[in-house]
Amino acid sequence: MESKVVNSGDEHNIRLYSSSHQRFIHSAQSNHLFREWQSKGTTNHSPNDFILPLFIIPECDSQEEITSMPNVCRYGVNKAIEYLKPLVSEYSLKSVLLFPVMREKGFAKAINEQFNPVIKLIPKLKNNFPSLTVITDVCLCGFTEDGHCCVFNENGKMDNSESISLLSKLSVSYAKAGADMIAPSDMMDCRVDAIRKGLNENGFHEVSIMSYSAKFASCFYGPFRDAAGSAPKFGDRKCYQLPPGSAGLAMRAVKRDIEEGADVVMVKPGLPYLDLVQKISSTYPEAPVAVYHVSGEYAMLCHGATAGAFVLKTAVMEVVTSFKRAGASIVITYFTPLILKWLKDA
Repeated sequence: MESKVVNSGDEHNIRLYSSSHQRFIHSAQSNHLFREWQSKGTTNHSPNDFILPLFIIPECDSQEEITSMPNVCRYGVNKAIEYLKPLVSEYSLKSVLLFPVMREKGFAKAINEQFNPVIKLIPKLKNNFPSLTVITDVCLCGFTEDGHCCVFNENGKMDNSESISLLSKLSVSYAKAGADMIAPSDMMDCRVDAIRKGLNENGFHEVSIMSYSAKFASCFYGPFRDAAGSAPKFGDRKCYQLPPGSAGLAMRAVKRDIEEGADVVMVKPGLPYLDLVQKISSTYPEAPVAVYHVSGEYAMLCHGATAGAFVLKTAVMEVVTSFKRAGASIVITYFTPLILKWLKDA
């Protein structure tokens, strides 16, 4: 098997093997929060457990309400810094997951900070909040004219090879800007391997990967697509996102991603797939499991509480506890600001 030697500075040379079954572990422990996640949580909750998703727009001083997601906004770079200051300093926010909202499409713009606001924001986050862990979602849907998570060849077929090559280039762009972790959400085959190789070959061995491994074709993504402007212009994503009943495919996808070098695996959405969270956690106890409590789940709880069906705090904390009980170490949720405040006041 061929190997390639790259220089890693003053440290030992590292051999990168042309195999999809890589065994890198340094990226899983390169950050204080990653070390915590690798230590596996319980049903006790701390700020370390929660990641806040943020939608970032190019207009630096703008803030836009998202009508389908109560109390959630899109933020320009300066507004994002302003919004995060009290969450980090007063409520111990530890991590954010960034999504670019592009005004102009095209992959050349995806890797250019003049057009991709996430690339512009990352250095400012690291400067203002040195302890904040910055995770970037990586997908093509925000950059393609058709809103799909991949590119298509001249015959109209999904071009997996070209798609994962572009995903790797986008990941390297985020790493160069200072991202701590890359989170591929596209569900292309072998994209974790392509991203890991791209990061390593560019000297970013310490950058971690959290893969959307068990991502289902779900109706609960509706508000997100409104927020990010990423709805497909034709067809759907059922050929690459998992069928809701496909426990076997989900387990195969998780196994593949772990073997390719994912440091954390994710189940998305959360509540409808707690059985998969439990099965993945018990089958792969060495891998931290994240749950994405998605936009539709968020909106459902908000509207239920507004209608008087239940008390929001009680419902949210019951849901979060169910994620942890099932085996999740990490919860990605739009309720993170409220949860952090509740934890501080407890």
